[in-house]
Amino acid sequence: MIRQMGAVFTRFSERFMPNPMIFAILLTIITFLMGIGLTDTGFMGMVKDWYSGFWNLLTFTMQMVLILVTGHALAVAPGVKGFIEKIAGKPNNNAHAAALTALVTCIFAWINWGLGLIVGALFALEVGKQAYKKGIKIHYPLVVAAGYSGQMVWHYGLSSSSALASATEGNFMEKIIGGLVPISESILTPYAILNSILMILIVVPVIFYFMAPKKEDSVGIESYAPQLLENESASSIEPVPDKETNRGKTNVADLLENSRLLSGFVVLIGLIYIVYHFITNGFDLNLNIVNFIFLIVGLLLHQTPIRYIDAITEATKGASGIILQFPFYGGIMGMISLSGLGAVIAGWLLTFATPFTLPAITWLTGGLVNIFVPSGGGEWSILGPIITPVAQDLGVPMGKIIVAFGAGDMWTNMFQPFWAIALLGITGMKARDIMGYCMALMILAAPFFFLGLTFIPY
Repeated sequence: MIRQMGAVFTRFSERFMPNPMIFAILLTIITFLMGIGLTDTGFMGMVKDWYSGFWNLLTFTMQMVLILVTGHALAVAPGVKGFIEKIAGKPNNNAHAAALTALVTCIFAWINWGLGLIVGALFALEVGKQAYKKGIKIHYPLVVAAGYSGQMVWHYGLSSSSALASATEGNFMEKIIGGLVPISESILTPYAILNSILMILIVVPVIFYFMAPKKEDSVGIESYAPQLLENESASSIEPVPDKETNRGKTNVADLLENSRLLSGFVVLIGLIYIVYHFITNGFDLNLNIVNFIFLIVGLLLHQTPIRYIDAITEATKGASGIILQFPFYGGIMGMISLSGLGAVIAGWLLTFATPFTLPAITWLTGGLVNIFVPSGGGEWSILGPIITPVAQDLGVPMGKIIVAFGAGDMWTNMFQPFWAIALLGITGMKARDIMGYCMALMILAAPFFFLGLTFIPY
């Protein structure tokens, strides 16, 4: 049944799933019409709300770009990349390849969503290449979909944008909540950790294992991305070697670019600050310190400035979709928040809220709004002020609500192709090739989200 569901959703995706940018434009139109139909805001009011929100995510966009590019640079660093290649050669059949890719991706995504996204892409690509070399029949679209599955667990982990934002001094929710919510009360609670274990070690890998098509129905990387097999030595994800002048002589510029001393000094003072940060603030993680840690560790592993520069330069190609599409999602966010549409949507679901049902309702609300605003932080800025008073009235801890919201935000990433942009570029695939399997995962995992969020103790 699971295999058949994957096949059905794949046929649907191949026929109807557009490019992620087209998806954003369609959502803009739908939101615009919903705002006119469901609120008192008129046509021109929605136009103004759209433009008002268009540039509201610039700071957050830069933070998200840095998470992606620093995670990418870390994933292709010496040591990390070698580990990926070693593990990717282990699977000996289709189901094992999909399940292992999902497991590795989810583990790294729990550490950092950007790292998980890039490791998932590189791991899926390497699994496809090694299976081709060994003559093992695997279904490459399923493996690439498994490489995206970490986006359904990341918000339980250390880069959870709503949890980190709520723990960051001066965040927009501080006055509404009445203070900060440290991560020890959200993503580091038994509630979040046990839900993480359920998804990472059991639900996601097992579903991918059973979704694997039969051997005779599997289509490998050679059919979808043969260009990635033609010249592996020139792979675009590899950092460019140390550079020299055309005459073969090293000049002062080359010495500076390849100086381990320069990198070492920056890494040293960076590590000193990281230690200082945790000594003075406890285990305090926020978006800025997470980005800083990944930048410093990436520079350490790449050893020289020019190698790290080249890795970051290559990584920024995958960020182009974020740069282009985030303003549109900012516009959608503006229409949803300023017109009152977000309050209408949340109000429908929160009508049924009780202390027992609120986490599950928050999950469903977050999942619905995430389709229109695929940004954990951006979406939290819409729903946080609406859900918080309800949680306070019902006596539900804010940390629990933050975790439940995060579950909804990441759950419908399996329907929303926005975050797959970088993965698709690395693996040579199209959104329509993989999103059917992702949608099947979303449906099959729903009961486990509900049960975990409702019955696992806080």
